[in-house]
Amino acid sequence: MSINGAEAGVLSAVERGDIVALDRAIQAGNPVDQRNAKGQTPLLVAVWRDDLAAARRLIAAGAAVNAKDAIQDSPYLVAGAHGRVEILRLILANGADLHSTNRFGGTALIPAAEKGHPEAVDLLIAAGVDVDHVNNLGWTALLEAVILTDGGPTAERIIRSLLAAGADPSIRDFDGRTAIDHARARGFDRIVSMLACR
Repeated sequence: MSINGAEAGVLSAVERGDIVALDRAIQAGNPVDQRNAKGQTPLLVAVWRDDLAAARRLIAAGAAVNAKDAIQDSPYLVAGAHGRVEILRLILANGADLHSTNRFGGTALIPAAEKGHPEAVDLLIAAGVDVDHVNNLGWTALLEAVILTDGGPTAERIIRSLLAAGADPSIRDFDGRTAIDHARARGFDRIVSMLACR
């Protein structure tokens, strides 16, 4: 995919973390959604870099918050999954598709729970993301918060948030096991107690 000089200005400025160059490129009217070889837009690059200043400018200039790259990542999905909380706030206020899913068929909430980002989890719940969405692996955010974490305080906080938001602990994975079954198998006694109260 070829990128002409004007369009490359926005993308390369973000890749270099050069805010002055980015401001110049945007003010010159250059496109803000040009893609690199991986299909990433400048905004997606900014999210990966956790570059709030660049993300703020790109979103203000109309950058697409749901544009997916070659592996089905988007600025919204990555911001949620990786706990880029301030960028996520901006994206949620600027047209995030709450039903959008990643290559595993999961919403932003599921990896946010699994990767241990409680603030992102809370933001996504408040925005209205379905807490009981089941991904292609047969897992909800609650199941992933048990299966793919160490069961420590962060996981407990996330599970508490999910349960408070109405997450259904009786949902079974493709093997017929619930979150409490997994918690018992892993020796997560405090999480077992939390789930048993539901």
